[in-house]
Amino acid sequence: MMTTRVGPVVAGTRPELAHIEKSIIEERGRISPLYRVLLNSAPLAEGWEKLLTALRNRSSLPADLREMVILRVAILNRAPFEFAAHRPIALEAGVTVEKLAALHEVPPGAALDAKERAVIALADAMTRDVQVPDAVFAPLRAYFDATALTELVALVAAYNMVSRFLEAMNIGH
Repeated sequence: MMTTRVGPVVAGTRPELAHIEKSIIEERGRISPLYRVLLNSAPLAEGWEKLLTALRNRSSLPADLREMVILRVAILNRAPFEFAAHRPIALEAGVTVEKLAALHEVPPGAALDAKERAVIALADAMTRDVQVPDAVFAPLRAYFDATALTELVALVAAYNMVSRFLEAMNIGH
């Protein structure tokens, strides 16, 4: 079993982090292994928590779609800790077991509807190729307004950051 490449901060041991730890606990209920490593940099932990909270808890995107995006990015980036962390959240948000299985398929399986397939196509393009062809982005306009499109693109980008950070730091390994 590998250990994290940077030692995690033990909650409550650094008084200067108390306000950040409090904020993380208020939003997430606990300080996860990811945040324990992020706490090595107070500005980073604080900014990360604000960004991810905005995307997960304050966006206009439906929770099931949000979680499907997060899971697809985790699959594509080979980030099993991220997938394991979000699978129960996805199920609670209404993502079916059939849709979870479809997220592992390339292209995604028939269990996904047209809107979900369009969202996953965006996640695939952004994660694999970075550039998003107009043919991938255009179908999304039928389902989302400018606010939701902005949030969707930011969600994919942010969870690429999350999964890549987790994997580079060996968090959860």
